[in-house]
Amino acid sequence: MRKKNTFWHKLLLFTGFAGPAAFCFIMVMIVPFFYGIYLTLTGWDGISAVKDFVGLENYYTVFTEAEFWRSVLLTVIYSAISVVLVNVLAFALAYGVTGGGKSQNFFRAGFFTPNLIGGLVLGYIWQFIFSRALVSVGTAFDIEGLSRSWLSDPILAVAALIIVSVWQYSGFMMLIYIAGLTSVPKELIEAGVIDGCGKGQVLRHIILPQMRSSFVICLFLTITRCFMTYDLNLSLTDGGPFGTTEMAAMHVYQQAFVSHNYGVGQAEAVVLFVICAAVSVLQVYIGRRNEVDA
Repeated sequence: MRKKNTFWHKLLLFTGFAGPAAFCFIMVMIVPFFYGIYLTLTGWDGISAVKDFVGLENYYTVFTEAEFWRSVLLTVIYSAISVVLVNVLAFALAYGVTGGGKSQNFFRAGFFTPNLIGGLVLGYIWQFIFSRALVSVGTAFDIEGLSRSWLSDPILAVAALIIVSVWQYSGFMMLIYIAGLTSVPKELIEAGVIDGCGKGQVLRHIILPQMRSSFVICLFLTITRCFMTYDLNLSLTDGGPFGTTEMAAMHVYQQAFVSHNYGVGQAEAVVLFVICAAVSVLQVYIGRRNEVDA
């Protein structure tokens, strides 16, 4: 019997299996992306039916707008600190719950739970903690650092955002590190122990080099999540006090949907996407280049 390996047969199989997913991806991701790029070349306010073509004027506005770049700088600072703390804590948690203890599954589930809470809900919960619970504790025990809400101080409000982000993301990254730790060949660890290596030396010279791929994945996910943070920024601080904690994603939203400068807001979104993509690609490239095959 003749095998059905013709081009049209393969095309029919591809369309039948991958066609619906490919169609949805194109309509939901690709088409809006290019349509958004088109809108950056217009002076649309987000409401009217008329879209005046303005060329690259919106991009000129973006590169000369001090408020946008201030929000980008704040996002970079927030992301840099959060990425380091999330991955350090996540690896420490993963290392602590892979020792074979009886309660390790319980602790894994407990540490992962914060990642299941939506950013808006999480922000309102921690807003109550920073504005009410900690203030009550600080007032009762006369602790100066807790006697007033952290969200009323520009620097402490950013610190609050970092704390909540670390608390939320570390559990998810912990699972990736657990997968990396369990994939390290036991023969290598046993050989190191036989050669007289202590736990610290085994961790530094055997386990960490074998987990380069896990570090690459976790860093990529953490960077992209932190750069695009909006829901937590909205519910926890709402950009306050006085706009000092308004990060890039929130500034883009405010520009497009509150100030009705949709063309400018879309241009800012494109610039933010390019920055995030460049940082992520550079991080992945450096990580993959130094990756060690297990």
